[in-house]
Amino acid sequence: MLPRDLKPEQFSDYPPEGLRLAVNNLSILRQLPLSFLPNLLREVIEYDYKFPIEQQQISKELTKLSSLSPAQIQEWFRPFRELSLSTKLEQFNWLNQPAQFVEQLSAYLWSTHQLDAFRKAAMEYGDRIRTAVSSEQPPASRLGITIIGQGVGSYDGLLFRKLREHGTYFSHINPENGVQQLLHSSAVRARAYPLPYGHWYVEGGQIVEYSPSLTCVSYQALEPARVALLRTMQIEIKRPGMGPEELRTNLATLQPANVGLDKQGDAVLNHFQLKLLTEGSGTQIFSTTFAQWTAREALRRAQPLTLLVRFGPRQRDRTMNELLSNTDTQPEPDLRGSLIDADMAAYYNWINQQRLPGADRSSFIAWFEGSSQAVAIGPSFARGASSNSVAKLEELVSWAVR
Repeated sequence: MLPRDLKPEQFSDYPPEGLRLAVNNLSILRQLPLSFLPNLLREVIEYDYKFPIEQQQISKELTKLSSLSPAQIQEWFRPFRELSLSTKLEQFNWLNQPAQFVEQLSAYLWSTHQLDAFRKAAMEYGDRIRTAVSSEQPPASRLGITIIGQGVGSYDGLLFRKLREHGTYFSHINPENGVQQLLHSSAVRARAYPLPYGHWYVEGGQIVEYSPSLTCVSYQALEPARVALLRTMQIEIKRPGMGPEELRTNLATLQPANVGLDKQGDAVLNHFQLKLLTEGSGTQIFSTTFAQWTAREALRRAQPLTLLVRFGPRQRDRTMNELLSNTDTQPEPDLRGSLIDADMAAYYNWINQQRLPGADRSSFIAWFEGSSQAVAIGPSFARGASSNSVAKLEELVSWAVR
């Protein structure tokens, strides 16, 4: 089947909102080339489980495409139409399995030396759609908070090396009840700007009591799902002929219920957590990797106003077979290694926050838990400066968002 043959009833397996969106935009979908359309349908089929900002972006993209004249459609998608596809790809069930189609398409384009042409076409399309669909500014300045070094009593090395040049380093922070202060400040912002999935608490270690106004994702809370997924991976790996690509394809077909993530009522968050575990490399076994990847994906997809990420100690490195088997019920923690990992991850968190709309107004705070060391970046803080001022962390937040 080709896109021009699409009919409304063929979208019957799509979730309700995705079905409505596809049928309402069927006219433009029929005009798109097969080398492009499944990439778009991959977003539409998961529309019901997208965050609000993602749904807005998909709807705006379809609205823009529907407004194009036939000549503009021809111009925008000529590079995609010039790609040659196999009969096997045309006969694939790309309508209901768009993600699997995209994987097979990538392999085919690589084998036929067309991948560079596809990449060029995709980049040109991305530039056009970004120019045509403007990003909305956030209703308030963004605040990112990263807490590192949980469980580390002291550390003589230089922390926040990459962050210091962008903000002010504080050496006399009062650490008492620091985690609670930062969670409280995050909850205050959540009540002031009550946006769905607008304020997050990502926990890589022992979870702390938090306000229900925050969207919480916890490495420890996801342990049953992680164990179930590792068990599934072990079974799949033992199958004859199973390789990395086949394993990835199989993991992409999993649903929250397959790993016990259907017990909570929030379907959007359940699907998000499933993707964290099935698409992230090492998120199933390393808490620091999990926290960093969750922060990255939350910023990229939900674009929250507040994101507090607290790193916990990860397990010490072992062989991959030992890690995947998950037989060690009490793995040895690597506290100093975790601190070093989290220190670099804090820098990545700040970079990813800076990629979002309103970056010029955003603020970022990183704190070495239990210590007097912190760094703050934003319009209120001098770049490359140091401060000996004695302050509480809640005060640092108030300076950042004023």
